[in-house]
Amino acid sequence: MQAPSIGGVALPRGNGSTIRLARGSSLADFADKIDANPASMVQALFHLGEMVTATQSVSDDILELLGSEMGYQVEIVSPDDEDRELLESFDLTYGEDEGDESDLVVRPPVVTVMGHVDHGKTKLLDAIRNTHVVDKEAGGITQHIGAYQVATHLGDEERLITFIDTPGHEAFTAMRARGSQSTDIVVLVVAADDGVMPQTVEAINHAKAADVPIVVAINKIDKEGANPDKIRQQLTEYGLVAEEYGGDTMFVEISAKAMINIDGLLEAVLLTADAALDLRANPNMNAEGVAIEAHLDRGRGAVATVLVQRGTLRVGDSIVAGNAYGRVRAMLGDHGEQVAEATPSRPVQVLGFTSVPGAGDSFMVVEEDRVARQIAERRQARARKAQIGNRRRISLEDFGKALAEQKIEQLTLIIKGDNSGTVEALEDSLLKLDVGEEVDLRVVHRGVGGITQDDINLAATTDAIVIGFNVKPVRGVQELADREGVDIRYYTVIYQAIDEVEAALKGLLKPEFEEVQTGSAEIREIFRSSKFGNIAGCIVRNGEIRRNARARLLRGGVVLNDNLQIDSLRRFKDDVTEVREGFECGIGLGSWNNIELEDTIETYEVREKPRS
Repeated sequence: MQAPSIGGVALPRGNGSTIRLARGSSLADFADKIDANPASMVQALFHLGEMVTATQSVSDDILELLGSEMGYQVEIVSPDDEDRELLESFDLTYGEDEGDESDLVVRPPVVTVMGHVDHGKTKLLDAIRNTHVVDKEAGGITQHIGAYQVATHLGDEERLITFIDTPGHEAFTAMRARGSQSTDIVVLVVAADDGVMPQTVEAINHAKAADVPIVVAINKIDKEGANPDKIRQQLTEYGLVAEEYGGDTMFVEISAKAMINIDGLLEAVLLTADAALDLRANPNMNAEGVAIEAHLDRGRGAVATVLVQRGTLRVGDSIVAGNAYGRVRAMLGDHGEQVAEATPSRPVQVLGFTSVPGAGDSFMVVEEDRVARQIAERRQARARKAQIGNRRRISLEDFGKALAEQKIEQLTLIIKGDNSGTVEALEDSLLKLDVGEEVDLRVVHRGVGGITQDDINLAATTDAIVIGFNVKPVRGVQELADREGVDIRYYTVIYQAIDEVEAALKGLLKPEFEEVQTGSAEIREIFRSSKFGNIAGCIVRNGEIRRNARARLLRGGVVLNDNLQIDSLRRFKDDVTEVREGFECGIGLGSWNNIELEDTIETYEVREKPRS
């Protein structure tokens, strides 16, 4: 029986039957499911006001529109369901301990530290593992994610605890929430001199949603004005009742800075784990777990920090994480030591991936490299199909104006950064911006490493704005972006990116200053001087290099330092004020000596922009 024709095109009648389609499916995929002619579906959609080809990925709305006109109920399959079906096609499952009760052994608890910004989360982790993460971060915010295992004692028994080090700024709410899902216990840090703050409440809600026990660390008890009893009282309003008040939540008074009662906190974590949780896993199966952090290292390739949740990960295993795959070439522990195998709850850095996994991607070991490659390739193909954006070209400054004129309803972004955890957190924070129903924000691609030609081509196709977080374009890409009219934005502190995008979405962005590149030079030789440090022998690739100009150093497209100055500039033995494109010169960057061959020195000026 034929359905009423659409624009004279007869199509099969669905009679309310359900068709399951993956996000980003084409009309050819739809036609294959109902045994129809794809060409006739293209014609029918044309009469409904949508012009697409048979093999082009289309949006969920278009699939549902066509389905309803034909009498079908179109169900868009969730990514999780797609992935489950993909693994089942290879006779694989994820998240289940294989074997019986006798195969399970006790594993260390996995702990995430949460709390309000500046309440001392990073200082606490510093105190526990004697490192200084906060000194290395732009803006004083922990922006990279790692995992560390520490040893402590409970009575006479030595026990291990694994800590997931999550970012501490409010921009990373979603990242901390996901961290708690791979976490056994949450340590909630509350400053004794400050009290319960909005992020404290968010952390409590995340932990409760994930059904994770909470240990409260009342920090900064050595500061003037500290009132631990007030913290206990405040937290009772959120269901965290201290044991001394008749509840079941352990409260521990500490000072991370003064190293007071850190052992007491670790003991409370172990006591809570023993009392409330059955922490066991099967080490005698193929390893499964989660990628906590991943980045691209110039010397070692793709490097991922993974947390083994069940099974044992060994050097030589074939591994797939998200749409990345590879063979475990080497594993490093949290102190940089070589590791031959990682048992449940052990965090390790894995070398050997062919591309960078996403932070939070589940990983699993499979029997053959071929299977790992096929799973990753199918996931990549699925992700590409789902990358659909509109075609209108726009810049961030023009976005508010175009929005006011109703020329655009969606801001499309491509996000590139130096670290996958930061990229995912930035994306999640941007997607949660709420500025009303008139405008939408879409991220069509995210990745790790310098901004490449492929990124610019995708931006040109989807009319996206490129956001570079602590990365820069590789050679020649900026020129391509200029030709294509693609707007690239550079940031080093995450809340600055969020604020500007939110301002653009609200139509409030008022550009005042812009950065203008004045020249770039490639390092061809390095001359070492005991008096002046390392001198870079360079050739100027474009523009001109001026003495005393502001500069940044890039390695493989990633910014190493963007707060430098051309301290000295020479042509042979002569001091000069500028060197033009195509000429060689010697450049001194003051006290900065971390330079290598093929690094790029880029000079720039910050100029005031005329207001529109």
